[in-house]
Amino acid sequence: MQNTIERYRIDAKQGYTDRIDEELYKEQLRYESENMARKIEIIKMSQRKLLGKDLDPCSSEELQEISRQLEISLNNIRARKDWLFKEQIEQLQAKERLLLEENARLMKQCDAQPWLQISTQPNQAVSYLSSCSKSSDVETELFIGVPQMRCL
Repeated sequence: MQNTIERYRIDAKQGYTDRIDEELYKEQLRYESENMARKIEIIKMSQRKLLGKDLDPCSSEELQEISRQLEISLNNIRARKDWLFKEQIEQLQAKERLLLEENARLMKQCDAQPWLQISTQPNQAVSYLSSCSKSSDVETELFIGVPQMRCL
């Protein structure tokens, strides 16, 4: 019986300690959440100032600091932009080299092949030219209006 009572006291004491630890933990969380809320508000105020809003209560030193921060940010942005442009230029130059190589290859290929496919039968080309010259029946003048048969 004494053993049971002793275990009860230990368990009750442990439960009490657990409740105290739980309360301390809750208090610590509450404190941390308040700190986070303050930090968030400070960051939001800083953001508004960097965007040029709510500057009325700022002193000249604060405005100088904001201006310095903006200059640093602008320099970082310009440096990143320059780097991206250089990368793009390098890519375009590589593409240009590939296109020049392909162009040279195609020029060699064109020099190797004749421009016009000459027929194996020379009479065929001559007959084509002579048939073109015989077709003078075609009317080449431009008339505005309703089409009709025109006699020449």
